[in-house]
Amino acid sequence: MPFERRAQVVFLLLILAQAGHSVEECWTKLYEVFAPAHFVAGLISNNLAVGFAAGNAVLVAFGLWCWAVPVQRGWRAARGLAWFWTILELGNGVSHSAMAYWRHGYFPGVGTAPLLLLFGGWMAVLLLGQARREGPKHNGTASF
Repeated sequence: MPFERRAQVVFLLLILAQAGHSVEECWTKLYEVFAPAHFVAGLISNNLAVGFAAGNAVLVAFGLWCWAVPVQRGWRAARGLAWFWTILELGNGVSHSAMAYWRHGYFPGVGTAPLLLLFGGWMAVLLLGQARREGPKHNGTASF
């Protein structure tokens, strides 16, 4: 079943929230204080700022492609991709919030983390609601 229009819009808002989150992370140099970000940025470029920005640009471009092609066209893979992004962004929002809590202050990315949690949570509710309305599949596959 194709995505409902509301789910398409919320998915786009989730990706746009990630775009804003990526800008915040680049601006506040997450790659200088978070070892995994430092590592990934270094794999892309010797200039960590460039590598981190490029990695984030690819991530956001992939998200926009997921919205523009599989989700908009109703591909079978769209629901799985939506769940991937939903879980990724919920985890992203929780982890940035937890790091700020543990540091007792600002942690790069925490300013936009509430948007990831808002749109990730909303997307999860919409995906679960659509799965519930569709009911169980009769071919033995899960309804995601």
